[in-house]
Amino acid sequence: MAHPTFDVIVIGAGGMGSAAAFELARRGRSVLALEQFPLVHDRGSSHGHTRIIRRAYYEDPAYVPLVRRAFERWYDLEQRTGQHLLTDCGCLVIGRPEGEVVSGVLASAGQHGLDVEHLTSSRLRERYPQFQFSDDYVGVLERDAGFLYVEECVRAHLEQARLLGATLHADEPVLSWTSNGNSASVTTAKATYHAQKLILTAGPWAGQLLAESGAMLRIMRQTLLWFGTNEPERFRRDHFPIFLVDVPEGPFYGLPEIDGRGIKVAQHYGSPELMSPSEVDRAIHAADEAPVRAFLTQHIPGANGPLHDAQTCIYTLTPDRHFLIDLHPQFANVAVAAGFSGHGFKFSSVVGEVLADLVEHGGTPWPINMFGFGRFQTIR
Repeated sequence: MAHPTFDVIVIGAGGMGSAAAFELARRGRSVLALEQFPLVHDRGSSHGHTRIIRRAYYEDPAYVPLVRRAFERWYDLEQRTGQHLLTDCGCLVIGRPEGEVVSGVLASAGQHGLDVEHLTSSRLRERYPQFQFSDDYVGVLERDAGFLYVEECVRAHLEQARLLGATLHADEPVLSWTSNGNSASVTTAKATYHAQKLILTAGPWAGQLLAESGAMLRIMRQTLLWFGTNEPERFRRDHFPIFLVDVPEGPFYGLPEIDGRGIKVAQHYGSPELMSPSEVDRAIHAADEAPVRAFLTQHIPGANGPLHDAQTCIYTLTPDRHFLIDLHPQFANVAVAAGFSGHGFKFSSVVGEVLADLVEHGGTPWPINMFGFGRFQTIR
């Protein structure tokens, strides 16, 4: 029996893979997307109800052109589907003026002409009395931000890809892949498929599929927690912003109340680095709640209510916490997107476009030079 052949095979149909499958199908390519779990699952990194999207990117000003394009592509996806995927909401950064987060937001805003408002400690208390911080903390408010409904975004990309002719296979784990630089083959638990090009967007499993080329990637278990508030009307998005807080205990972030679960709060990073998703404990424990409770008690006491919901999530980390988006170092017909280090989902709409560019043209007009494989030789 002849093995199925496609223009491009995409391994992993989460945030990045679903966007790549959609973009390639939109360009008229025959696409097979392979997912080891059911479509839109909760085993990797593309779940948890909401994800923040913001333009004044403290991590590096180089991200700003990409996130601007991501906004455009999310709006386009909303128009295509008629679905509400992105909600506007101000994003408030709180930290010491010399800290990485506040100084980084101001650097990105200054370099790219973004509209942000600097809040002194007294102005911060006046504008947002829900927060309690000492006088050595300031705020920076970016109004042109928001949050994405993460599962609905993945589902929308997949549904649009299917409507445009893409083939989607769920519950089909990939066992191996090969490439000779001109064509590629992928063997799953069910069949072997062939294609001219291959895209690897396997999230926490990327390191295993990349073997030595992915040796730098690590895994980190994260927990997402939802807490009830004492006055829910004070924590709606018309009164309470998305927040990113830089305190000595580590960064914390959260979103306002948008349903009966209360506000969503999580500690960014702070957990041990692991080698494999199989090491991730999926259960929620009292130890997961403790540091977030301590943060709420000290800084947002009105949100220190009952725990209404909790989920585990996985970060896939690079050593420098920047993305890995590049052609494979050995195979020019294989593109890789991995290691999004806990801040990548907002970019998935444009990453799909970048990956399509890479497999079609060997390059992209979007600025991805800082995301290449080559930098890890220096880090090692």
